[in-house]
Amino acid sequence: MRLIGKYIDKNKTGYVTLRPEDDEDMWHLYNLIQEGDEVRSAAVRRVQTVSNTGSTDSQRVRLHLTLQVTRTLFSAGSASASNTNSTAASSTSSAGAGSSSSAITGGGATMHITGRVTEENHHVKMGAFHTLDIEMNRDVKIIKEEWDRVALDRVDEACAEGRGAEVGAIVCGEGTAALCLLSEHMTTIRQRIDVPVPRKAAGSSSHDKGLERFYSTLYTAFLRVIPFTTLKVIVIASPGFVKDSVYEYIFAQATKTNNKVLLQARNKFVRVHVSSPHVHSLVEVLKSPEVASQLKETKFAREGIMLDKFFKMLGQDELRAWYGPDHVTLAADRGAIGTLLISDDLFRSSDPVKRKGYVEMADGVRSRGGEVLIFSSMHESGQQLNQLTGIAAILTFPLDIDIVEEEERQAKEEAELAAAEENG
Repeated sequence: MRLIGKYIDKNKTGYVTLRPEDDEDMWHLYNLIQEGDEVRSAAVRRVQTVSNTGSTDSQRVRLHLTLQVTRTLFSAGSASASNTNSTAASSTSSAGAGSSSSAITGGGATMHITGRVTEENHHVKMGAFHTLDIEMNRDVKIIKEEWDRVALDRVDEACAEGRGAEVGAIVCGEGTAALCLLSEHMTTIRQRIDVPVPRKAAGSSSHDKGLERFYSTLYTAFLRVIPFTTLKVIVIASPGFVKDSVYEYIFAQATKTNNKVLLQARNKFVRVHVSSPHVHSLVEVLKSPEVASQLKETKFAREGIMLDKFFKMLGQDELRAWYGPDHVTLAADRGAIGTLLISDDLFRSSDPVKRKGYVEMADGVRSRGGEVLIFSSMHESGQQLNQLTGIAAILTFPLDIDIVEEEERQAKEEAELAAAEENG
């Protein structure tokens, strides 16, 4: 993301102009733009004109529109690990005379913003509804009445140098594979592969031929969609021994074709056992010691480790593992939160009061020396957290929920009694 312009006054009112450059930038915009914000960007609108003779002419006019946002829609153009108001687009191609198929990525991510026009121009009336199609490399100006800390941190994070995919992953089983890229905020499935592999049968070579087609298809796809020269780690994960066979095939082919660049990247490859050949197993991948040790400084690896710690604590020391908005709020009021785990879904709330409450909670935890981890719902770990209400906390000291709720009830009754006596 490129920062084109920025002005925010002492009251936190102002604008930021950004230029998205990749899919992850579009995801950042989706998280930045809230209902009620004003957004200005280029648009193309069909305009009809009527001549003196009564004939009509229609032409497409490029103009800049400013809308007050009423709705946003994000679509991950390539297959992604989640469907956030979106349907992942993919196409199917055949390989091996129709005996195998692979779902390939479609276009890039897109974002659509609907709202009322707030600045009239020659072609569009004030108050008219319009939809802006946000595209990559097109400037977007976001105007807010209040830029809170979460929004400003997101801008800084999106514009940081050196950001991008850090992990490549092949999650596979016998005949199936998903080739993925993991960045700080997104898991993108670059290609799915499904090659029928017949069962072993005495006197038949069809099983071996099926495996050969599978390995060959996977190897070709890997070279095409995984930028292995720029990644920190490349994970091959599977149940059983498929991962080892895939690893050996890749480097046998690299040796056979004298692919020196791939051979030099051999030390980046890590093989990890997982329980399932599906994309959700990436959570297991990120928790594995082999991968965690190499990615300990990255945001999404830290999230995976802390979510795993929360679930373990929930089973072993439940008085220090709380989840749900109401319970976590009670823990925050008592200054008990050591680590706050919160989904970016909650910060996209259309209710400004709710969003402000979550922002203040996060600020309060940080001010007491706690850690705040904002999980991306485009990662598997974020989706797991969303299934658990989207918010959880690891406490620095144990608290019994029943006792805390009883204290809250008594305090409320005392406050109501005091108010009644004062009014009576």
